[in-house]
Amino acid sequence: MSINISPNKNSIKPFIIAEIGHNHKGSVEIAKKLFLSAKNCGADAVKLQKRDNKNLFIKNFYNQIYDNKNSYGKTYGQHREKLEFGYKEYKELLKYSKKIKIKFICTPFDFNSLNFLEKFDLDGYKIASADLKNPLLQEKIAKSNKPIFLSTGGGTLLDIKKAAKNILKFNKKLSILHCTSSYPCDIENMNLNIITLLKKEFPKLVIGLSDHENGIDAASVAYMLGARVFEKHFTLDRSWKGTDHSFSLEPDGLRKLVRNLHRIPLILGSKVKKLLNIEKKPLYKMSKSIVSAKNLKKGHKIKLDDLAFKSPGDGLSPDNYKFFINKKLSKDLNKDDIIKKKYVN
Repeated sequence: MSINISPNKNSIKPFIIAEIGHNHKGSVEIAKKLFLSAKNCGADAVKLQKRDNKNLFIKNFYNQIYDNKNSYGKTYGQHREKLEFGYKEYKELLKYSKKIKIKFICTPFDFNSLNFLEKFDLDGYKIASADLKNPLLQEKIAKSNKPIFLSTGGGTLLDIKKAAKNILKFNKKLSILHCTSSYPCDIENMNLNIITLLKKEFPKLVIGLSDHENGIDAASVAYMLGARVFEKHFTLDRSWKGTDHSFSLEPDGLRKLVRNLHRIPLILGSKVKKLLNIEKKPLYKMSKSIVSAKNLKKGHKIKLDDLAFKSPGDGLSPDNYKFFINKKLSKDLNKDDIIKKKYVN
């Protein structure tokens, strides 16, 4: 299944990914609730993360003590394994995503995880910022021929160019996401102007934002700069145990973010300035018409002080006043009568 993201740089439709990561706490049932809530909030896709922990981390790192309020195990390895889903869980979640009609994306952090995910018909892959300089993993992900979202936290423009060139050799369905790899990210480090740079450097690609701001403002600004893909961390409860929950959006926040993004094209509206139908009634009461300032007789030669400009605006607008100056009336007028062009000669 291909994600419907238009490569047209003039596309107005945002594509919104609810990044669940491991906010499911290792529970398939919580994951399903997150999937359904994201769908109900208007997100286009949900995203998980997949790691082959024992092969991804060196032994000492895997076995290090991990004793803190967010830990799900005594060691870092135990903590990570508790949050990892296997074949049964992914199969069940994929089936559920299709049932509720939300796209299912995942980030493979290593070759084994990609091989595992390739057993399923996922809708796309995310390449994490940490793998911006990992060309072999990028190449293997690209060869899956699925849509790819490349996150760019910590990278230079040269790093991004190298990664994009590497991926595009095998796969044209690439979106590049500006990102600051800080969790959460203070607003002064968001650097959304980079989106303008990426639009210029990659005019044929969809540009987006992997958004770690602790709020919903950055996405709307990014849209105005040209971003069309938006990834935002998502949870059901920010107070849950885990490092990502505190800066993730709860359903009400995600719903507002989605709402705001979809409002922007409507707010921007037309590029043609004209009188709208919805303006006619209010302006009728407030606009002014050219009327007689006093009683005037037929044959009278009109002077400026013979004219008044009064509401409502159902006559000629004041910018027509010069037409009447020094012309003679062809009929009697009473004070406040609308003056029409056919009344003079």
